[in-house]
Amino acid sequence: MSHTQDKSAALRQGVLIFIYLAALTALEYFIAITFKAVSILVIVAMIKAALVMYYYMHIYKLNAESEDDEHSYEYKTGTNRLGLWLFLLSDSFVFAGLMTTRINLLGLTRPHLDQLLGLVVTAILLLSSFFMNRGETAMSHGDKKSFMNNTLVTFVLGLGFLLGVVLVEWRLAAEGGLVASFGNPAAGPMGAVFYIMTGMHAFHVLTGLIFLGVVWNNARKNLYSARQHWGVEAAAVYWHFVDLVWIFYYPALYLIGRVV
Repeated sequence: MSHTQDKSAALRQGVLIFIYLAALTALEYFIAITFKAVSILVIVAMIKAALVMYYYMHIYKLNAESEDDEHSYEYKTGTNRLGLWLFLLSDSFVFAGLMTTRINLLGLTRPHLDQLLGLVVTAILLLSSFFMNRGETAMSHGDKKSFMNNTLVTFVLGLGFLLGVVLVEWRLAAEGGLVASFGNPAAGPMGAVFYIMTGMHAFHVLTGLIFLGVVWNNARKNLYSARQHWGVEAAAVYWHFVDLVWIFYYPALYLIGRVV
């Protein structure tokens, strides 16, 4: 399946990719509660990440040809696109470092968390990426109303994910005895790993929500068009990056290893 520029085909492609992601997420959950096969969970997460990067974050645009005129909008967009991806690459090292910490400190163990809640918040975040993709596709074809509607849905879903993790999951985890061990070695590393991984991700979700609010307001002011909407593309790529990180964090915290 290749990427496409036709609006209706692009929207159908977005639906198909979401179906793939939803099916793979359900497969993850099934594998975790039955076979507990870590290698398969890693492979599934990598497939999901590849789908998001290529079809939702459209990494292929890095190779898009632009005009030689350095003052053209297309040329500047190509430069901005490269800069954004370099930023995301540098930011990914932070998340990779936290993942390495989780692997080194916890190994094949994981905290006792609400499995159903983890699946629900993951589904919400995946669904938000689906609507963000529809919003960006709409704006790339000059449909401002559809962009604003889909971006608003994305914002609501993203806020739901954020509140689900910070207000619900953190409270349930604390009530279950999972506490941060900063300055208290006797408490063990489990709580510190959980809160810093989810906390760093939650911070990025929050900044993503702010970004969505900015581009939504700009669209309301008619600052974007089908030809010039770099801000929308940047917000979409960043939002999908937040989803990409959770694709790996979800199995690392909720599915892989035995509960201790």
